[in-house]
Amino acid sequence: MHSTDIAHAPTPEPAQGDRRRWFALAIVMTAAFMDLVDVTIVNIAVPSIQRDEGATFSQIQWITAGYALAFAAGLVTGGRLGDIHGRKRVFLVGIGGFTVASALCGLAVNPEMLVASRILQGAMAALMVPQVLSIVHATFPAHERGKVFGLFGAIVGLGAVSGPLLGALLTEWNLFGLEWRPIFLINLPVGVAALVLGSRFITESKAPRALKLDLPGVALVTLALLMLLYPLTRGRELGWPVWGHVSMAGALVVFAALVAYERAKGARDGSPLIELSLFRVKSFAAGIAVQTVFGVGLGVFFLVWTLYMQIGLGWSALRAGLTGVPFSVAVSVAAGVSVQQLVPRFGRKVLQAGALVMAAGVLIYLVEADHYGLGITSWQMALPLAVMGVGMGLVVAPLTDAVLSEVPREHAGSASGLINTVQQMGNALGLGLVSVVFFGVIDEELAPAEVGPAFVDGFTHALGWVAAVLGAIFLLMFALPKRPAQHVEGAAGAAETPAAGEKEPELVP
Repeated sequence: MHSTDIAHAPTPEPAQGDRRRWFALAIVMTAAFMDLVDVTIVNIAVPSIQRDEGATFSQIQWITAGYALAFAAGLVTGGRLGDIHGRKRVFLVGIGGFTVASALCGLAVNPEMLVASRILQGAMAALMVPQVLSIVHATFPAHERGKVFGLFGAIVGLGAVSGPLLGALLTEWNLFGLEWRPIFLINLPVGVAALVLGSRFITESKAPRALKLDLPGVALVTLALLMLLYPLTRGRELGWPVWGHVSMAGALVVFAALVAYERAKGARDGSPLIELSLFRVKSFAAGIAVQTVFGVGLGVFFLVWTLYMQIGLGWSALRAGLTGVPFSVAVSVAAGVSVQQLVPRFGRKVLQAGALVMAAGVLIYLVEADHYGLGITSWQMALPLAVMGVGMGLVVAPLTDAVLSEVPREHAGSASGLINTVQQMGNALGLGLVSVVFFGVIDEELAPAEVGPAFVDGFTHALGWVAAVLGAIFLLMFALPKRPAQHVEGAAGAAETPAAGEKEPELVP
């Protein structure tokens, strides 16, 4: 799951009487739902794609990591384009492109075309997604936004629960003999409807003072990530060649060049891609580290978990999808409780408890997977998955607020955009690390009888890494403020109406 907004400068207060705003809300929420579902729906279909298309394991990693990388690299730029050219216009371009990319994914004739189409889909999502809450901000008066964010929280929860199930059903049903392809083709009628209705009902809005684009910054970020991720993903397959190590070391040089360039650009025209002054705020710097590392852990777990159930244990996509229901439900319930009741009372301790609870769930899963081996059942997985889901829900919902609580309000847009971006980058990095922590302990050539035990071993090994990552997150959270200085409610809560004369806060999740 990922956050779906980049906050922008406040726009003039919208009119209340226009009923079209509720149609506009339904349209942008549908787009947000499409993106959320698309991330989870693909994971469950990965083994089917691997089997039917003969994709290598590195291509399987790129089907998921390519989307995350393109999405991460384009998020901030997508938000800026909406500010400059109009949020409605950029949203419609994004949803149109997302629909076309979905069609290309569904019609892919080989793994290479599917990877390329997924990268395009991620890039289009980066245009579409940042506009969602910007459009809400421009369309609804402040006192109505609490109701809107409640709906948004419900949509996030529904996306988390329905994505794996929908993917499992569509793969299992094998509609018209298309096997896994309907998981992408289902976006076509939804996308076309959103495009037609969006052009009619969404009101155009722009930022009063739009920042300039920082394309060199985007290019440097993307280059550095590719130099790091490509060798990680292909290295094991190619025998860890020297050029791979050189490329990964070179990525650090490119990141250093990015920092130098952003510093110079900030001094020159005040519109860098990354607002480096934010890192002087201790809670923000720590929060960025938490988001990145959390993204790594999630990237590793979800891909490995799917491969373990469907290839290692030989389960159907439907059984794997149903097995994940306790996790999804627990995330949704815990997220709502954490934001509305626990964080206002206990502050940072809730997030730290979440990291430890999720680590406990991972360790229970590790013990069970090791003990029961190939004989493990869905019911035996329900407890560790529910515990993990509760832990994740306690972390994901309030984390953005905690990270942003000490950030100067004028930088809230840059900061929330950066948080979303690094979480997606962490996710892409985690997907790249799967070749090390999972496939790295599985032999290249396996007899059919050896596949199951090897995948169980790989899964327990990967779970050990995920638990270690969650332990690191717990320690990093000590740098977050004990209690958020201002609790800006987001996706799971109600946005407060500011007092008279007070500047309205930026919208953050």
